[in-house]
Amino acid sequence: MPTLTASGLPPSDAKAVVRAVGGILGPAAGDIRLAFALDHGRGTVRLVDLIATRIDGSGVKLSANADGSFVATRITANLRRQTHFVRGELDGQSFYSSAVAAGVSDVLIGPFVNAFRYDFDMQREVAQGDVFEAGFEQRVSADGDPVGAPVLVYASLATAGKSRALYRYRASGSADAEWFDSSGRSSRKSLMRTPVEAARISSGFGMRGHPILGFVKMHKGTDFAAPTGTPIYAAGDAVVTFAGPKGPNGNFVRLHHANGWDTLYLHMNRIAAGLMPGVRVAQGQQIGEVGTTGRSTGPHLHYEVHVDGQPVDPMSIEVGGSRTLSGVALKQFRSLRDHVDAARVASPR
Repeated sequence: MPTLTASGLPPSDAKAVVRAVGGILGPAAGDIRLAFALDHGRGTVRLVDLIATRIDGSGVKLSANADGSFVATRITANLRRQTHFVRGELDGQSFYSSAVAAGVSDVLIGPFVNAFRYDFDMQREVAQGDVFEAGFEQRVSADGDPVGAPVLVYASLATAGKSRALYRYRASGSADAEWFDSSGRSSRKSLMRTPVEAARISSGFGMRGHPILGFVKMHKGTDFAAPTGTPIYAAGDAVVTFAGPKGPNGNFVRLHHANGWDTLYLHMNRIAAGLMPGVRVAQGQQIGEVGTTGRSTGPHLHYEVHVDGQPVDPMSIEVGGSRTLSGVALKQFRSLRDHVDAARVASPR
């Protein structure tokens, strides 16, 4: 309204324009671009027409009638999708610093790491010189301005030991998108190898000198060091069999999985609200936070996997369970994969 009145439009007319525009655009926040024409004839100023648009191109056009009323016409969004690819090498410090240096947006780094959470231990299996590539879609307006956040659609990682290339695809009827390899096999396994965000392994499975008790003792799991409050996730779909304080274990959660395995999470700072025996949890659901409760020298998650009642090395077991697309879903996936691959070939290198 101030823009209109500053241009000479009477306040009453400016208010009418604002009401007409607001009735279509609504109260959503964000910049609105105005383009309007005024008639300064006969000693008065009146609006001839006005176009108000948001960054995505959606908006409204007002045209004045002879009686001073306005006809409002809705303008639909005019967006297109652009696919970009960023390639880089690990710098020996962290994937985060390497990705940022290569030009990967902050909002894509978490999804990239999560895409490989079943295939790579990002602390032990990657090294300086390993090559990564991220492909993402960005919606842009007719003027080329970005609209909304970019979405990761392709991720590849090549190390000395193995390489993986994954494509993001949401099958019809599925609530969420998943990551699939080029043949249509899901990267999702029955268990996540690393059930905590951005953690480093501070102690592995096997015999070790206990840091508190002072003698050599079997370490039945893997310790992931991370700041207090870091989210801890269920490694797989499961039923809670214990959730609460338990002596040296501190705040402790035990999950029982459909294949008969159990996963244990020790020393939590906090257990998620509502978590109790009998409650079902989904893979990737937050079940607590990293802490240092119980017999602990610092904030970390002690994570165990038990098979047939016996602890096994969580980092070495085969965590199978991938599914492969078929039928119509596989055909649709191949079309998406070919589209992404064509964009990769055309992308500047």
